[in-house]
Amino acid sequence: MTSNGQGSRVPAQMAARARAGGAVWARMAVTATAVVGLIMPTSASAHATGQSFIALLPTGPYMAIGVATVALSIMLLWFLPNRSATSLLPSRGLGRMAAPAPARTLCSLFIFLLLCGGIGDGLTGTRDPLENPLVLGFWVAFWMASPMVQGYLFDLWGWISPWRWAVQPIAGLVGRPPLCLPRRSGVWPAATLLLVFSVFTLVDPAPDDPARLAKVIGGYAVLTFAGMGLFGPRRWLRQVEFLSVLMAQFSKLSLLARRGRQLRAGWPGWQLANGAATRAGAPVFILVLLGTGSFDGFNETFVWLDLIGVNPLEFPGRSAVIIPVTAGLVSANILLVCLFSAMIIAGDRMVGGGRGWGELLSLFAPTILPIALAYHTAHYLPSLLVDGQYVLVALNDPFATGADYLGLSGFYVTTGFFNHRETMRAIWLSQAGFIVLGHVVAVILAHGAAVKIYGDVARAFRAGLPLAVFMVLYTWLGLWLLAAPKGG
Repeated sequence: MTSNGQGSRVPAQMAARARAGGAVWARMAVTATAVVGLIMPTSASAHATGQSFIALLPTGPYMAIGVATVALSIMLLWFLPNRSATSLLPSRGLGRMAAPAPARTLCSLFIFLLLCGGIGDGLTGTRDPLENPLVLGFWVAFWMASPMVQGYLFDLWGWISPWRWAVQPIAGLVGRPPLCLPRRSGVWPAATLLLVFSVFTLVDPAPDDPARLAKVIGGYAVLTFAGMGLFGPRRWLRQVEFLSVLMAQFSKLSLLARRGRQLRAGWPGWQLANGAATRAGAPVFILVLLGTGSFDGFNETFVWLDLIGVNPLEFPGRSAVIIPVTAGLVSANILLVCLFSAMIIAGDRMVGGGRGWGELLSLFAPTILPIALAYHTAHYLPSLLVDGQYVLVALNDPFATGADYLGLSGFYVTTGFFNHRETMRAIWLSQAGFIVLGHVVAVILAHGAAVKIYGDVARAFRAGLPLAVFMVLYTWLGLWLLAAPKGG
């Protein structure tokens, strides 16, 4: 379904089922999206329609304004006195506030049981991905929506992780783990698994097939529990289990966070501005997260399809493009790591810093987390507007008993808002707003990191010029991906 990030076959089914009667709900959803896009700082292509798609909007002026906004934010940093990003992204304490640990454990166990039930539904239930609970729950509620909550609001993963409940029992049962996972390996294993999962979402012929998805999730669950038993649950979740690592990274951007027993609230990115810890391999994990999201958007454009010799209006199916898409995904990530590394090393050499690649990457790579979250948000925003309606319908009658828990008995899923210029403009501007504001937060974080190691604004600004060029160009890329014609 569109929720897997591919927008392949299912939207045709959605268009067939969509009814005009849901227009009021659609306008409400688009309005809420526009508001969120204005008030939340942080991402980039979208493909909710899942068919060839061209946004017939005058996007050129908006793209110019977006790029100019990021460039202006970079220039304004020159005039600021010597200060770190801590001052630019403040936070404040809200007092002592902590949920009981047993409550989180019980919630985690409940989610695990739901996951087990979902796997069963995937194997034996309806094959329609728009009605199967596993497909809706995993791709829409979990993969699309939960990272947004994690990155913008609070640590949702601490409640919904399906593995958290098992940490204490496995630790008590195993005692000393039979195998050792070195700390120095950091999250490199998780980065590898993230890339493998990305290949599945982009390349697999049917990632939204319920039975296929159930087998993949079931196999991954077995791998996770085996790894927790062999290497220790905490070590495995912190270094190998890529979903936990991904959510841990996004949680560094959330507005709310605990510091001991104190709850603090601040601007997006305030935790990174205060020096959130970084594990070995985390910089590359973050770059892979951004590179995969960017290629996911580029993978749908007419430009990419032309490069691999595919007619976007006669897409032959995923099976025909497995090799070029896999090669493109891996190449895109390698290119991003190399380009980002070249920018930060060039900046360091411009001021005679002489710092090593690893130190610079550990310092500056976390600053692009707002961009990665922004790309995720804008990329899946149109899909959420459609597939989120299917989730609401499923929740209205979860057991197919004729219940009407949410009062939606007369509600029909609609995609009609994609056919109206004004609603499409609101959606596009919301996506563009996420991208631009995400880059602005990243610029502030990068400036704070540069001031911290180079000592004053003048040296930090000169050292940051190559990275600033990278930020401006990546802003343009993100906005171009939004406006580019889509196919497949």
